[in-house]
Amino acid sequence: MSIVTPARMVNVAQRMSAYARQAPDQLAVVQPVGRNAAGKYGYRKITYRELDEESNRLASGLTRLGVQPGTRLVLLVKPGIDFVCLVFALLKNGAVTVLVDPGMGRKNLLRCLAETQPEGFIAVPPVHAVRSLLRRRFPKSRFHVTAGRRWFWGGVTLNQLRRIGSAAPLEMTHGGADPAAIIFTTGSTGVPKGVLYRHSHFDQQVTEIQQRYGIEAGAVDLAAFPLFGLFNSGMGVTTVVPDMDATRPASADPEKFIAVANDWNATQSFASPALWYQVGRYCQRQGVRMPTFRKLFSAGAPVPGHVLARLKAALPADGEIHTPYGATEALPVATIEASEVLDQTQAQTDEGSGVCVGRRFPGIQWRVIEIVDGPLASFQDAQILEPGQIGELIVSGPVVTDQYVTRREANALSKIVAGQQLWHRMGDVGYLDSAERFWFCGRMAHRVRTPTGTLFTIPCEAVFNTHPAVYRSALVGVGAAGRQRPVLVVEPVAEHFPTTPQDRRDLVAQLRQIAEQHPHTAQIDDFLLRRSLPVDIRHNAKIFREKLRPWAATRLERGRG
Repeated sequence: MSIVTPARMVNVAQRMSAYARQAPDQLAVVQPVGRNAAGKYGYRKITYRELDEESNRLASGLTRLGVQPGTRLVLLVKPGIDFVCLVFALLKNGAVTVLVDPGMGRKNLLRCLAETQPEGFIAVPPVHAVRSLLRRRFPKSRFHVTAGRRWFWGGVTLNQLRRIGSAAPLEMTHGGADPAAIIFTTGSTGVPKGVLYRHSHFDQQVTEIQQRYGIEAGAVDLAAFPLFGLFNSGMGVTTVVPDMDATRPASADPEKFIAVANDWNATQSFASPALWYQVGRYCQRQGVRMPTFRKLFSAGAPVPGHVLARLKAALPADGEIHTPYGATEALPVATIEASEVLDQTQAQTDEGSGVCVGRRFPGIQWRVIEIVDGPLASFQDAQILEPGQIGELIVSGPVVTDQYVTRREANALSKIVAGQQLWHRMGDVGYLDSAERFWFCGRMAHRVRTPTGTLFTIPCEAVFNTHPAVYRSALVGVGAAGRQRPVLVVEPVAEHFPTTPQDRRDLVAQLRQIAEQHPHTAQIDDFLLRRSLPVDIRHNAKIFREKLRPWAATRLERGRG
């Protein structure tokens, strides 16, 4: 189920090449290459002219290997200069880049890769080693490029690809509605799905982000989220790669993160809420400020008010923090700035009104419809709700993707056709207020249906998250829908985790007292404590409630809290 409308010939690589002609000597990408005895970082750098020429060289090298527009190639290379050069080479060549999160686990990773039926891999040696040993799972794979030392698996190395290519400018004849990439969802409500991105989607995303946030050429971005960082080269922004494992943002070292930012006077950065939580606490405890930043961004999960407050305190007076809202299938959808959150909406969030994600981007249309668990064959089958009524959010617009290319059965569940217009069901529940802002109340699949009514996760969890000892919490339902028993699983702040049975009983009693103070949480009587909640591999912030539900059921059966 998809509607693909004709699109003008656009390709984000054209933007990068145009800027390379305008400012050839500006740094395009910078990555750390270790520290010396004094603790000072060394860096590898590439200018826009070099990025344009290198991506031309790699793109033409791929063409000489036989890679044609539409060829599906898996890209598994660490974030850095080679990664950015390869992405733009693939855009120029017209190949379809398959991007997956390496941290999703071996089982999911192999399953997702096999489902895309790739025709080749551009990857680091360990990936090729596994790919060659499991070659039967990838029967169509024949183009193999190793970023590093090649062993027994054949193909060419990245250096060999460079040598057979040419740095001469390339004429790009693919773009617009042509496929550009397959990007996988995080799988927070099931198996990750491959989303088809067209060149027009990427180009519109760059336009929307640049215009909405006033991002200017010459800015310096500390790219803690590699996919967002790729937009930089289409906007004339210098990308600085932080010293961190991009698959584990919650484990990033704030001292190293800030050191790299200071070395390059970074003016902006996009990172997950989990990373900003660590950075904010570090700044507060150490009395550290981040004077060069003017814009910070965070997405992937609701950003707690206390995280925004700590970051605001560490920024200059004119510093901004934006929390864009969207999904792999539709991004960006809406946005809100931290000052509006802290001054206007956070108090309502703390009382259980949900999290305000702000107003929609100009190109987005949205509606809130009555919750329906099955597919909706047409737009006429959707019951549109009035402001203030909780339902499922649906969106339409030029950044909204039109189909999944793996797990294709999900297309019927996620897409609604309205003539020549396609709507995407976000799978998120919430409501629109009188100011046309959307208030997020959780995932539709995570709602808890008890004998006395439906509980939505975010409004319930928020009131408990105000407790100073609580880092985060997750509401899950144990039992069959309609007869579920609501259970709150709590992750205390590490230093406040109860150390004795009495401390545990005291904390649970305090949480139970909070529950009794709010009508929508009064029926929650079961509280379980965990040192850490399972989270997504992309942002380390989105809670995997599917994994918590059976765990909670087992704990309750054993009578353990």
